Amino acid sequence: MTAFPAGRRRLLAAGAAGLASPALAPSALAQPAWPTRPIRLVVPFAAGGGTDVVARIYATKMSELLGQPMAVDNRGGAGGNVGIENVVRSLADGYSLLLSSNGPVAVNRFLYPGLPFDPLRDLAPVSLAFRIEQALVVRPGLPAASVAEFVSLARTRELHWGSGGTGSTLHLAGALFNLRAGVQLTHVPYRGSAPALADLLAGRIDAMFDSLPSCLPQIRAGQLRALALCAAARHPLLPGVPTMQEAGIDGYEAGTWGAVFAPRGTPEAILQRLSAATQQALADPATRDRLAAAGADAQSSTPQELDALLRADSARWGEVVREANITSAG
Repeated sequence: MTAFPAGRRRLLAAGAAGLASPALAPSALAQPAWPTRPIRLVVPFAAGGGTDVVARIYATKMSELLGQPMAVDNRGGAGGNVGIENVVRSLADGYSLLLSSNGPVAVNRFLYPGLPFDPLRDLAPVSLAFRIEQALVVRPGLPAASVAEFVSLARTRELHWGSGGTGSTLHLAGALFNLRAGVQLTHVPYRGSAPALADLLAGRIDAMFDSLPSCLPQIRAGQLRALALCAAARHPLLPGVPTMQEAGIDGYEAGTWGAVFAPRGTPEAILQRLSAATQQALADPATRDRLAAAGADAQSSTPQELDALLRADSARWGEVVREANITSAG
């Protein structure tokens, strides 16, 4: 065996390592540092709504944590489908994300036949972001001080309830109430929850299933009466208001949650970093306080937990859509 000087042995070892490394080089090149440029956060609704407000609070903290700007991009239209499709068709590189409430991602697949995408198939879950609870509220002049009295009244006369539009989470909350309470409230869809609330305050309709950020000021001012929360537990903002279950409506729970998604195919390392950063952002006391002031409860999750929630929520609301015969056309 030939003995090589120490320097020669080091050179040969380096050469051997170089011959062994080409298989590793493409992998290293395929995983560049992320992020290196601004990130776009698509909100599938117009600016100024609840999801948009949450998105801007979230994006501010995420920009700080990731070291790159995260800019909100409002892409409203078709009940949220325009914004979702924009993200689905984007490059799966971590620079185009979606922050949506549960309606568009969990329910629209049942309301809009022939959608060219499926959120369950074409979006990669990142993390939950928030939850907003809803309440059954009625006009003060309505002779019903409880859910039981409201149900009794609905069985003797026609009652009208408004929502922010056919297929919206507020509409689905009312449809679920009809099914679970065994009544037939007449649905009046509006182009947004604000005009529905205005008509409720004016006495033109009788009730709404409204989000707490929207109706809480009117409840506190005595302009509306809250009969029950649509959540599984009482809310600290309205501790004296019972849940639907407590009020006698078995199997009833409705609420709005929002979450962050990426296009399917986004590298796992990016998804994990996004999820970890989101959990860190939503654990920040200042961020939680800002969200609470906007009426939203900060809530995060792992990608796997969000995937399970999305599929369960989609199955549950899909059943309501079928039972109540709801379509996008009304």
